[in-house]
Amino acid sequence: MELKIIKSTQQYEQYLEWADAMFNKKIKADTPEGEMLQVVLLLLKQYEDINYPIPMPDPIDAIRMKMEESGLKNKDLVGKVGSKGYVSALLNKRKPLTLDLVKFFHREFNIPAEILLS
Repeated sequence: MELKIIKSTQQYEQYLEWADAMFNKKIKADTPEGEMLQVVLLLLKQYEDINYPIPMPDPIDAIRMKMEESGLKNKDLVGKVGSKGYVSALLNKRKPLTLDLVKFFHREFNIPAEILLS
């Protein structure tokens, strides 16, 4: 198999089938086939990133999800973020995220900054 940049859906499907076959064979990463598989996976990822982009989640939705996962309520942010009214306005998208809040949510909830800044 000669490796090339993926430019068509047909080529993408061929590479997917080949990669699937290699996974079924359970090849080792340090073999020539394993090295080739790694390159094919990079080519597949590049094609998917270009043709099937995943949109960034809404920052407030990400914060709400992290709060839910942690079992936190709005009242748990009062004093850390601001008053009860400010927390409510922020989580209902009536107030914008400030840079200080982005830093806080990044640090406290481990939300990537790129999501919070989007």
